[in-house]
This record gives sequence, structure tokens and C-alpha cells, in this order.
Amino acid sequence: MIRKIIKIDQSKCNGCGLCVQACHEGAIGMVDGKAQLMRDDYCDGLGDCLPACPTGAISFVEREAAAYNEEAVIKNKSEKQKKEKQPCGCSGSAPIFKKSKDNEKDFYQWPVQIKLVPVSAPFFNGTDLVVAADCAAFTYAQFHEQFRKNKAVVIGCPKLDDGDYTDKLTDILANNNVKSLTIVRMEVPCCGGIEHAAKTALKDSGKFIPWQVVTISTDGKILNGGF
Repeated sequence: MIRKIIKIDQSKCNGCGLCVQACHEGAIGMVDGKAQLMRDDYCDGLGDCLPACPTGAISFVEREAAAYNEEAVIKNKSEKQKKEKQPCGCSGSAPIFKKSKDNEKDFYQWPVQIKLVPVSAPFFNGTDLVVAADCAAFTYAQFHEQFRKNKAVVIGCPKLDDGDYTDKLTDILANNNVKSLTIVRMEVPCCGGIEHAAKTALKDSGKFIPWQVVTISTDGKILNGGF
């Protein structure tokens, strides 16, 4: 059938992943660092992804395409949720939360990946939360001292990870006594995805807590924010 559907201009896509987060149907994914329409029948043609794209890489076209299949979309969402509950064989494992021998106020935390961490993990309650890009801890030498110590940390990469962090982060903020939120990102455009997800989650959670964004340069310096 001929119908309206999105088109992604690969030459304009910067790999930020914001469109993946904006697509509630799961029609868009990241392939080799670029956004791609994965299945025609997952795209409802409403275009929630268009305003999320900072480079104007997404537009509407009318072409031969499979009809939107709501049943398939619901089934796909359900399967993804099951995988998130049982990721990489880690299902059923309790989160690790224990005091450091060197500092009774500090603690060890596991897991740290946004996709893996349980919403109800004990280390979220009564502490400051850091949402960080994967690269930040390896690029900024003082990351652990400044951003992890005495805080709960979750990490992710919007360019490489499938799906959206917003709902998970919203649940974490809404269901725990988080004292503050710090977003640590790299200066590269793709990190805009993790900043957007965290800010949206804070807004959607209904919580009013202090927050800040810290940007790390590719040569390991803090460009703005910080303590």
C-alpha cells in the first residue's frame, strides 16, 4: 500500500539517537552509528521523531510500505521488556551494595548500566544520582573521585545502546528518594541523547531536586559544570 512514512537522510544524521528515544513504536534503531528505519510496519506515520532530530535528517515521504501493525509493535515492546528484566544472564541477581573499607560513607555499587540496574535498587534511596555517558569515566581521570564517590551512578551510551533511557530513569527518580541529579556527558553530539533523556525523566518524574549538567571534553577536561 502507498502511505506516509518517515525517511532518514543518512548524510545528515549525526548519530545522536534522539529519534530512537522519541519513537515509541521502536521503528528506529542505530546501525553503524546512524539512525535507520528498522521496519516499515512499526512506523505509524505520526512523526514524533521529526522534532527530536537536531539536524533535520528525518522527513515524511509517501511510498509503498507495509501497513502499520500495532499488534506487532506491542509484541516487540513486550519482548524487549522481558529482555531488560533478564539481561545478559544477570536476572535474579541482587544488586551489590556495601560499604567501603576505606570510607564508611562510600559504597560499592553494581550494576551500573542503565539497562541492567533495578529501579528499586537500595543504593538509589537517600543519595545523589549521577547519570553518565560510558566514555566519561575513561576520559576524565578524576571521575571516580568527583562523580562516583558517595553517589549512585548509572551509565549508558545513546549512540550504541538500543531503546530509550527516559522511562527507566523516570521510574528511578519517581520511586526513590534521590537528593540531586548530575548528568555527566562528553562534548560530542551523540551525548545529547543521554542529557535529553535525563532531563525529560526529571520533568516526567514530578520531582523538584537540584540538577546540573557537566560536560567533559575529548581531551579529558571539564568544559562546564562540576563541583
